[in-house]
Amino acid sequence: MEFSKSNPVVYEQKGGEESPFQRTSSNEGDIEEVGNLHRSLNNRQVQWIAIGGSIGTALFVSIAWGLTAGGPGSLFLAFFFYSCVIGSINSGIAEMTVFMPVSGSFLRYAGVWVDEAFGFMAGWNFFLYEAILIPFEISALCLVLQFWRDDIPVWAVCLGCIVLYGLINAFAVGWYGEAEFWLSSGKVILILILFSFTFITMVGGNPQHDAYGFRYWKTPGSFAESVTTGSLGKFQGFLGSLWVAAWTVCGPEYIAMISAEAVYPRVTIKQAFKTVYWRFGFFFILGALCVGILVPYNDETLLNVLDTQGTATGAASPYIIAMQNLGVGGLPHLVNALLVTSIFSAGNTYCYMATRSLYSLSLQGQAPKFLRRTSKSGIPWLCFGITMVFPFLSFLQVSANSAQAIKWLINLVTASQVLNYVIMGTTYIFFFRALKAQGIDRRTLPYRGWCQPYVNIFGLIFVSIIVVVQGYSVFLPGNWDVGTFFTYYTMIFVCILLFGFWKIFKKTKFVRPEEADLVWEKPAIDAYEASIDPPLGLWEDIWVSTLEVLRIRKKRSVHYV
Repeated sequence: MEFSKSNPVVYEQKGGEESPFQRTSSNEGDIEEVGNLHRSLNNRQVQWIAIGGSIGTALFVSIAWGLTAGGPGSLFLAFFFYSCVIGSINSGIAEMTVFMPVSGSFLRYAGVWVDEAFGFMAGWNFFLYEAILIPFEISALCLVLQFWRDDIPVWAVCLGCIVLYGLINAFAVGWYGEAEFWLSSGKVILILILFSFTFITMVGGNPQHDAYGFRYWKTPGSFAESVTTGSLGKFQGFLGSLWVAAWTVCGPEYIAMISAEAVYPRVTIKQAFKTVYWRFGFFFILGALCVGILVPYNDETLLNVLDTQGTATGAASPYIIAMQNLGVGGLPHLVNALLVTSIFSAGNTYCYMATRSLYSLSLQGQAPKFLRRTSKSGIPWLCFGITMVFPFLSFLQVSANSAQAIKWLINLVTASQVLNYVIMGTTYIFFFRALKAQGIDRRTLPYRGWCQPYVNIFGLIFVSIIVVVQGYSVFLPGNWDVGTFFTYYTMIFVCILLFGFWKIFKKTKFVRPEEADLVWEKPAIDAYEASIDPPLGLWEDIWVSTLEVLRIRKKRSVHYV
């Protein structure tokens, strides 16, 4: 059996049935519709969301914990290794998503191709994780603003973020795509500035004319000891850096979740997934290298900030500390300003992801059916309304005592991010088995991951190990702490309960490979892609959009079929 784009399965519209797709040029991406969500994200928006969605404040600030835990050598190796692990998972999720770009993506694959209970667990795990991160990012934004002055009203910042998130996400997905295009551009600019700063200063281009190079890799050294001393201490230092990498390196899940609202997904989403590998290398691995070059792992200022303020403020950024150490003025303010846009962008993305994950749960009958309602512009407005309750938790930041509640919430969902990759890797194994059982040649798929299923198994093994042992230190003699234990393991227990509840309540069974639905929404997707023109290339799309902004070229009118 083969699936071929040249001979697609075409959706046959029955009499009186509403067409599942509307047509406009895919170059514009205004109202492409499949089902109730609109395919409105054009190529440049998809590619920039793919770039910016994987870049959070952890790359600029929280990475400091990894440096102090393991030193520059461990930090670099940890980010390199974990990028390879998630790159392996990316290969599998890319193959599934490009093949079946449906709303909810891997959350619904888990229910359709593995087990309904597995999908129930995957959907609620992802929703809770994304929704709780929204108030956390707003709180982080309040603290980063204190880099300039500490009398900014916290309630005003919280309210402003909520209003802006509402305006960006409530009316049309194109608004979200456009906002993320420009916010992601700011992230890329920030990274380029920081990498340039690293190179120029390390070769002597700084006020002290000190060509320090890789000095800090020699003194105090490349590998720091953690928990204990000697070789074991250095290995545990590496593990400390690895846990930070597991919190920092991400991206495939965000590409997958926008696939149902991207124009011509088997081109735009495929291209986005293929760029993941060089993004991991350029942003995360090179970023870890730069941090290890700029600041020694025993820097007094860095250790003091981490002990007193944590990584909630821009002052904990190794880049800002390096600028202050070298006497570079002005640049820390620019970096902090771009950090503000980066944090705002992260919260905006979490609003979108939480809304779409709740909508996908409703489609699968695992959340109330009334949540399936969408606006004329394709926004699941009831799901959005529920999601927007969570940002109001940021007002707890107004009270110093209540602010601790936000920290507890984010600690409780810490493991959810790695669990997402366990879910993706497990789902791909079932998908691969189904293809083989049903005689479908993987060479006919629109995207085929390399060396599968072995690459996926490699990634699945290590993310499973990480999610289980990342809290190992709490079990060491004298280290037991209830709060730390729940930080690492709460969501593992929650996911087990979610899976068990739906398994017992619905009496579900694991899907047999020969019975897995590999047709599903493919006819409608094939028909949609056959009805439109291929999308513009990335740089052509950016150029055309720039001309439209400048009103040099009028936007073509929308038409339907």
